[in-house]
Amino acid sequence: MSVPRHVLLRNQEIPDIDQFDVYVAHGGYDALKKALAEYEPEALVDLVKRSGLRGRGGAGFPTGVKWGFLPKDGRPRYLVVNSDEAEPGTFKDRELIEHNPHQLIEGMIIASYAIGAREAYVYVRGEFLRGAEQLRRAVREAYAHGFLGERILGSDFSLDIHVYRGAGAYICGEESALLESLEGKRGNPRLKPPFPAVAGLYGLPTIVNNVETICNVPPIVMYGAEWYTSMGTEKSPGIKIMSVSGKVRRPGNYEVPLATPLRTLLEEYAGGMLPGYQIKAVIPGGSSVPLLTADQLDTPLDYESMMAAGTMLGSGGCIVLDDQTCIVKAAARLVKFYREESCGKCTPCREGTYWMTDVLERIEAGLGEADDLTVLLDIADNISGKSFCPLGDAALGFMVSAVKHFREEFEAHIREHRCPMGAKAYDTVNY
Repeated sequence: MSVPRHVLLRNQEIPDIDQFDVYVAHGGYDALKKALAEYEPEALVDLVKRSGLRGRGGAGFPTGVKWGFLPKDGRPRYLVVNSDEAEPGTFKDRELIEHNPHQLIEGMIIASYAIGAREAYVYVRGEFLRGAEQLRRAVREAYAHGFLGERILGSDFSLDIHVYRGAGAYICGEESALLESLEGKRGNPRLKPPFPAVAGLYGLPTIVNNVETICNVPPIVMYGAEWYTSMGTEKSPGIKIMSVSGKVRRPGNYEVPLATPLRTLLEEYAGGMLPGYQIKAVIPGGSSVPLLTADQLDTPLDYESMMAAGTMLGSGGCIVLDDQTCIVKAAARLVKFYREESCGKCTPCREGTYWMTDVLERIEAGLGEADDLTVLLDIADNISGKSFCPLGDAALGFMVSAVKHFREEFEAHIREHRCPMGAKAYDTVNY
């Protein structure tokens, strides 16, 4: 059995892979047929456990282990796929659902069969209109050809899939806020425990997985756990889609084996920097993680190596900051994003992101004061680990690391009462 050079991004090589007939002609739904014919549900859960597949939404929790948390109490279960991709710098799930929607549908059917779900939902970011349309069309085609509905492919397994568009709230990327929104409520995070696997959608056991995570399931079924663990490392096996943006020659999504050096991703896959630009720093896992400096480019792209380097692999949104980028302005821009997207439920996040944005914009506008950095880090300390959900901590990752590695640039803004990089102050600043 030949393994394709690209696994998740097969659409790069196959025209019209989003169409049902084309997808099937290139092996689409073969994994589903194999799963229904050769595996009991428990065996599929064990297969995913043995593959070592970890969640690709950011947390990196082992997928098979998560599936195993579902209580065996006879209650109905749900599968919910998180496609509320709103992390700045991350755009992998969008490509998957727009260009190869049947890959996700097939993965959802297999995953639902494995966990015993008879109903599944895809929660799509509100701005992903084309992605939602592609998924809805793919779902209709799957029903029409007997891959969804009653007694799929003549088996005893039945499944219905629903596509639900959100309203554009970043907080709904957090799994419990997503479930609240899916139930028609305000998208605020829930107190945990209980976790969704015990009390999720409508209070019933629910598995929430990321789009990329679920898209890994069909190839694991087709080629086996040993094939998957042959890539990456023992604790971080398999492949990962990295979304590269910034002043590189070829920005885009790249599928790489985990543990590929960051330098390889940027130089060989993304083509290196545009003429006249040098790397100043890299945010390797989306805007919520600490930055890496230019002398850390040989760090392997796996969960453990990133943690050892002081950052996280996160969602794989690799933002390249060049030597003409003002770090202070970048920090102010990202913290402002988290201020705007905070649900306001808890004081540390609601107030902390407001005051951090205020201080950073003053510094960038040339109105910084001598103790501003002390105040900034003190606010961050009062947010860290004290927010109701991870959004508060997400607002700190880049900002705190920026002060740590580029403190002189912050101090120069305060000392010189201007941006040394020549960046213009925000229009919203008015003192």
